[in-house]
Amino acid sequence: MTTAYIVEAVRTAGGKRGGRLGGVHPVDLLARSLDALVERSGIDPTAVEDVITGCVSQAGEQAMQVGRMGVLASKLLPQSTPAVTIDRQCGSSQQAVQFAAQAVMSGTMDVVIASGVESMTRVPMGSNVLLHAKEGLVHKAAGLEEKFPGINFSQFMGAEMIVKKHGLTKDDLDRFAYASHQKAIAATTAGAFDREIVPVAIETAEGSALHTVDEGIRFDASLESIAGVKLLSPDGAHTAASSSQICDGSSAVLVVSEAALKRYNLTPLARIHNFTVTAGDPVIMLEEPLFATDRALQRAGLKMADIDLYEVNEAFAAVPIAWLKHTGADPEKLNVHGGAIALGHPLGASGAKLMATLVHALHRHGKKYGLQTMCEGGGVANVTIIERL
Repeated sequence: MTTAYIVEAVRTAGGKRGGRLGGVHPVDLLARSLDALVERSGIDPTAVEDVITGCVSQAGEQAMQVGRMGVLASKLLPQSTPAVTIDRQCGSSQQAVQFAAQAVMSGTMDVVIASGVESMTRVPMGSNVLLHAKEGLVHKAAGLEEKFPGINFSQFMGAEMIVKKHGLTKDDLDRFAYASHQKAIAATTAGAFDREIVPVAIETAEGSALHTVDEGIRFDASLESIAGVKLLSPDGAHTAASSSQICDGSSAVLVVSEAALKRYNLTPLARIHNFTVTAGDPVIMLEEPLFATDRALQRAGLKMADIDLYEVNEAFAAVPIAWLKHTGADPEKLNVHGGAIALGHPLGASGAKLMATLVHALHRHGKKYGLQTMCEGGGVANVTIIERL
């Protein structure tokens, strides 16, 4: 079977809701990452056989096949480049990476771009459902309500269930959130993100500028200020400070075959060692990365001790903390440059975004194996294991 290689991986810096990226159309935001990927990798734009784009809220400015719109808005990709938009909730663009790898490993394609985009400012989370509901066009679907009567499904409730199941405390969550900001501050100050971040031209009150720094990082954060944030639920443990930030952003990863490496004189950053997707309890839902990781390691013939760095999406602080407890993984190897609590979680873009961070972190720290996992609505989880080259 053909090996799938990652040649380049990029992302925009995150923008807060209504912040510096709020004036950028999501199609243009996606096109910026696509163009930067092509330019930095040196790939012939006409060689790209498909663009797979993750996007969760496919409505409004993200409707009408936003992946294809991003290709058409690109300055470098020709209009003959196919594209498709997919939704596996928060794992959408991680799944895009895995679909790209499958295309390459099957021998059906040699050059595929996996990407993601989400403007949570311009297309608010859930608006694809809520706007229909306001018009009376949403009706309860039979099935889940019958199987789980009286249960209200939400990711927040799933996160709070993880807190109780794994014996976590609010202090655990607050300390994890503070550490996320501290690691993100250190990474930003040290220039650890420079290699992966794509500058985006924006307009501000002061005039034209480039957006290059993750806007959600609280450089003045203290444990006391985080601990003082109001609980999201009176009987819960999470606050806005220990949950992922609403975010605007895009990301892209170039996946190619060995034949393409030689044909286009490309230098790979990593090879995709294993990819796995599993599904479990749709109620607690965000716990599935724990079990997906077990399966991925078994399939890859690796142990947790073999993995040098992990990217576990910080949808809520309880998720990576429970993941650490379940796997026995080393906390010092987890989200070493911070996570979504500090950097933001642009839904459909987060999977390829975390992959960009993981690939470049492996190179920066001289490590070999990296593991990425994402909790997803409905109780699904993706795991991707890569090897630095």
